Amino acid sequence: MTTPRLEPVTPDNVDAALALRVHPHQEHHVAPVVRSLAEAYAYGDTAWPRLIVDGDGDGGEVVGFLMAFVDIQWDADKDPDDRRSGLWRLNIGAGHQGKGYGRYAVGAVGEELRRRGAREMYVSWHAGEDGPGAFYRGLGFRETGELAGDQIVGVLAL
Repeated sequence: MTTPRLEPVTPDNVDAALALRVHPHQEHHVAPVVRSLAEAYAYGDTAWPRLIVDGDGDGGEVVGFLMAFVDIQWDADKDPDDRRSGLWRLNIGAGHQGKGYGRYAVGAVGEELRRRGAREMYVSWHAGEDGPGAFYRGLGFRETGELAGDQIVGVLAL
């Protein structure tokens, strides 16, 4: 890993974004980038999609994709005033995993959310041995006891 950075998805890099694939055994844990981009379009300003690019200048390589959610209404049935921000998606390319890009991405989202005034960052994940729970717990996320659908919800103080 050299110097990773986040970049918006543009007409110049959208094909690289759509070509990004996680390991086949991880595909059931995270939606493909194409779905995330469709959701980013549908959710407008509450979605913050970015590519994770490694390398300097225009020659950088797309190594991952992330999407944050910003100030969404969490569960209107329980508490209409409960608004949260966090990491919605994290896809690190199969050949780029284990190199610190995921850790960088979570940190970068935390910085962006802090800049926007958030005091906590949420994430959810599928349970299971091959799921990302250990990764998120290792970064300091603690389980809230809530579920988002069938996913465990974690929170990290910013």
